[in-house]
Amino acid sequence: MEVLYARCCGLDVHKSSITACVLIAQAGKPLKHIRRFGSTTRELRELVVWLHEFGVEHVAMESTGVYWKPVWNVLEGQFQIVLANAQHIKAVPGRKTDTKDCQWIAELLQHGLLRASYIPSVLIRDLRDLTRARTSLSQEHSRIASRIQKVLEDANIKLASVASNTLGKSGRAMLGAIIEGEESSERLADLALGHLRVKIPQLQTALEGQVRDHHRFLLQSLLRQLQFLEAEIGLLDARLDQIGREHLDLADTLDRWITVPGVDRVAAWSFIAEMGTDVTQFPTAAHLASVVRHTE
Repeated sequence: MEVLYARCCGLDVHKSSITACVLIAQAGKPLKHIRRFGSTTRELRELVVWLHEFGVEHVAMESTGVYWKPVWNVLEGQFQIVLANAQHIKAVPGRKTDTKDCQWIAELLQHGLLRASYIPSVLIRDLRDLTRARTSLSQEHSRIASRIQKVLEDANIKLASVASNTLGKSGRAMLGAIIEGEESSERLADLALGHLRVKIPQLQTALEGQVRDHHRFLLQSLLRQLQFLEAEIGLLDARLDQIGREHLDLADTLDRWITVPGVDRVAAWSFIAEMGTDVTQFPTAAHLASVVRHTE
């Protein structure tokens, strides 16, 4: 079988160790060098030096959880790296039972039998971290909001049946008053703002409940959590906006996404983070979906 890469390396990556196999093509049986490294940054830099000593230019490894990422970060820019899907490697026939994982990866790489996964640029990877963190916080925000509603229901406060947004300005003013000990449904209803004031009679009925100190304590705690999450989400949004100002190509792509009906800035940033700025690199929608799942 034709050798495409005369000097290459396969890496078997684990949480606390990396086993490397360097293959050097020559007449007859290729030379093989196997060495085990730790996964700390210092040890990964030792791996880099070791690979350079053998003149290695091409390196391959499996996409094992998140453990490949720090290895990629250290090796990136110094070698041509192939990140291969673990299922694809297992599906390639011909492996001997006593062949080490790192050696098998090296052999597949040497003969061009590995299909490289798409790995976005550092900037796009950073965007993914930010947008996925924002998504996680938003989900937690929704969970806390649901818990607030459950506490109100337990106290027989039916605010949600009258106000479409119980955590809007009017709703929060009422919740704050309830926490402070206000029991008069008339005074609570009078805190309504804007269009909600036309529903004051309904609010007076809805806000007449059985609120105990236990409910006030829980509501105060949940509102604090909600405010913390909102502040953190605000910081992430500010960071995304800063990146947009620093990278005009991203800002241009963002502006184009926002022109799509139903796509706001939050969704647009997520699309850019998952797809990059050039979607033509994905031949099909299924390929794009597979790439996104693979890099999570």
